[in-house]
Order: sequence, then C-alpha cells, then structure tokens
Amino acid sequence: MNPISITETVLRDGQQSLIATRLKTEEILPILEKMDKVGYYSMEVWGGATFDSCLHFLNEDPWERLREIRKIVKNTKLQMILRGQNLLGYKHYADDVVEAFIKKSIENGIDIIRVFDALNDTRNMETSIRVIKEGGAHCQCAICYTTSPVHTLDYYVELSIKLEKLGAHSICINDMAGILTPYSAFELVKKLKAAVKIPLCMHAHCTSGIASMTYLKAVEAGVDIIDTAISPFSQGASQPPTESMVLTLKESPRDPKLDINLLGEIADYFRPIKEKYRENGILNPKVMNVEPRIITYQVPGGMLSNLLLELKEQGVEARYKEVLTEIPRVRKDLGFPPLITPLIQMVGTQAIFNILSGVRYKIIPKELKDYVKGLYGSPSTPIKDEIKTKIIGDMKIITQRPADLLEPEMDKYKNEIGDLAITYEDVLSYALFPRSSKKFFEDRLNDNINSGTCDSYKEIITNCKIEEINEIDEEERIVVALVASAMAARDNPSAEFRISKIKRIK
Repeated sequence: MNPISITETVLRDGQQSLIATRLKTEEILPILEKMDKVGYYSMEVWGGATFDSCLHFLNEDPWERLREIRKIVKNTKLQMILRGQNLLGYKHYADDVVEAFIKKSIENGIDIIRVFDALNDTRNMETSIRVIKEGGAHCQCAICYTTSPVHTLDYYVELSIKLEKLGAHSICINDMAGILTPYSAFELVKKLKAAVKIPLCMHAHCTSGIASMTYLKAVEAGVDIIDTAISPFSQGASQPPTESMVLTLKESPRDPKLDINLLGEIADYFRPIKEKYRENGILNPKVMNVEPRIITYQVPGGMLSNLLLELKEQGVEARYKEVLTEIPRVRKDLGFPPLITPLIQMVGTQAIFNILSGVRYKIIPKELKDYVKGLYGSPSTPIKDEIKTKIIGDMKIITQRPADLLEPEMDKYKNEIGDLAITYEDVLSYALFPRSSKKFFEDRLNDNINSGTCDSYKEIITNCKIEEINEIDEEERIVVALVASAMAARDNPSAEFRISKIKRIK
C-alpha cells in the first residue's frame, strides 16, 4: 500500500482550535525552514479564522503573512481552507468576489484549497471548484461529516460522487466535531474508496477522545492523507499529534517516512509558545478536556475555544454546559445542519441567546433568519413550519442557488473603501471583513504617513508621478513610493511590483 501522507495543521486549524487563531506571524516564520524539511504532504497555513484574526486581533495583513510564508517554504505545498461561496466570511459573496479572492490566494502562494459548504450544498461550491482548477491549484473538496437521520452512508457516497464529477482532485472527510467513531470511519472510507477514484483525506478533532483511533481505522481502510498537529498544539479540540501518528504508522506498510528528529525540534519550538498562551489566558484549559458527550453536542474544536472565550468575556462562563446542551436542540430545529462555520456560529449564537434570555428564539440574529429563508442553501431536511414561522414569519423562502441573487460586488467594495485600499488584496479584505479591515487600513495610514510633510497621501499623489519618485526629498520619496506603487498595483492587479512592508516614517 502507498505511504500515508500527512498535512500539518499547527499554523491554521491546530492553533485555531486551541488559541482562537492568535498565533502571530513573528511566531510562525522562524520555524518554517525546519517544517519545510520534514516531508509533509502539505502545511495548512491560511484560511478559516486566521484571516479575520490577523486583521481584528493581531493588527496584521493576512496576505502579507501568506507571502512571507511562501518566501520561506519552497518544498512543501501550502494549503488553505475556504467556505465555498462564503469564502472566509460569514455570508454569501457574489461570484466576482469569489473568483477574485481565489485567484489572488493562488497568486500569493496557495497550492491546495480545501473547499466546503456548510450545508454540503454543492451549488455553493461550483464557482470555487471551477476557479481553483482554472488557477492551476489542487481542489480538495470536503464533505462535512455529521450524524442525523438523513446523514447516512449512502448520503456521503452520493455526495462524493457528485464532487468528483464537479472536478474535485481529492476529497476530505471533514469530521469537524470529532464525532466519527473508528469503525464507522473504516466503513465510510471503504465505501468512498469503492465509489470514487480520487484520493481521500481524513480530518478530525480530538474533542471526544477518539480521533487517533479513528485515524488508525481510516488508514487501515485505505485513506490517503491525514491531518495532524505537532504535539504542543494537538489533542483537546485540535487534531491528533503528528509525532504519535508517525511513530504508530512507522510499524505498518503505510509508514509516512517523516523525519521524526525534526518533528521533535519543531515540537520543542512550539512548546514555550503554547505555554505563553496558557499563561495569558488565551488557551483555556477546558479546550484540552476530553468530552465524549461532544458526540451529542457536535461542536467543532475551533468553536469550543471561541465559545469559551466569548462566555468568559461576558462573565457567564459557568453556563457553558447549558449552552452546549442547547446547541443540538437548535440544530434539530434548523434541519440538522452540519455544525461548521458559518452555521456553528449561527447555531451557537442562537443557543447562547436562548439560554441567557431564558426564552427560546426571543432574540434572533439576522444571519439565522437568512439561513431559514434559504440564503445559505438548502438544509439537510426541511425545517418545521412552526420553527420557520417563529423565526421569519410568513417571509418567502428561496430555492435557487443563493449567489444567483447577487449582483457583481467588487466595484462596489472598491469604491466604498477608496484610497484606503492600496492593493487589490486590500479590496478583497474589505469585501470580507469591512469593519476590521477598514480600521486596519486607517491605522496603517496613520502609522506610515509623515504628518510633518503632507496633510494626506492624496496630496502627494496629486503632485507626483511614479517616475519622479527618485527626484524627491528622501522622506517624501518613501511615502510616494509606497502609496503610488500601491495604488498602481490596486488598479493593475498584474503589476510586477508589490509592497511587502510599510515602515513607519519618523
């Protein structure tokens, strides 16, 4: 049998599941050279919640993070996760936004894009699949694993066949909550291997304590790739530890042949970083707990750390288990959606509102109303009329592909953000996260314009052409070079020059 391939998740899902994506770029870059020598199939480094976290919490440009990683990692494929028509945001975006974002992700260094839809509605994945393939990247389509009366083996077989026909290069069984039991995994992998010809990947979380056993049975059944996290950022709400899986499989015909000594050095690097986040409270010890009842709650690992953090910030951490118990009730009400972003946020938020208000569905977020109206796609099973009435009254439900209702949006976003966006990627950041990106751009501008030289960068651009840059005073030259080049890059995305970092001018 072929050696098992391993995707390392510490830089994306591993840290997202344990420290709510607070890992900084400066903590990532020093270890990349060693990671690049291990022999991983790929490294998951981008997407998910990392994008928003860079802008909102870390005051970093997520695109710059990707470019810096790509500069160092030469031998290993870089991977990201993308929520189909939701991209990395929490709503559906028009096709032109989806196309532009995927193209730029590939241009900036991504090799493999794992794309999924929270409802397993393939209509919401079609545009992404097409653009990924056109861009020359590997399209890995994920099926969101969950259990319910409608989520049967036949359901997943039919879904996988459909994704293969749509053009997937590989398929990932995405057990985002860690609820896939070992023998069920064996049966599922066997069925899918018989149904499709493309490689299969297994992704799970250790929340319920069974993921390592699930991986082992999946490997025995013939799965091709497994997702693991280096040991300091493994277990709990994260993935099984890379080193442990490598040592286990070393004794089998599926030996991944990774450099175990290098893995030990990488673990040593991340150990004090994890301890830092434990000491500052970002790493909540509860996300490391084994909770077999998660098979009932079905809450993904990444959501557990965020849920705990949110309840703690509101001073109601003691009601954590009440909220967890309410989540499956809300899920049943909503037609058994897989609990994955953005649906876990909707279901989780509604569960919090239900518990804290004391009255179910007294407070209903707009996003949940949009979901019930069909604006996110079709639920796994129809929502009961009484629940629909409680949430949206007599409003009409749509049945077509939600994105077909959206007009092109890129020009709108470009006009809204105006000159604050100095690259085409900035416009895309604004399209996904307008509030946090705008603040980031404003802070960047304040940090980089020499207030003693001019009132604003518009004044400089008005009075200077790019070719005149070298003829200006040094302080002004730096400002003009940054702004003029960036504005030209924004207007001409294929321009060869790029701004890597803007330094404060004193």
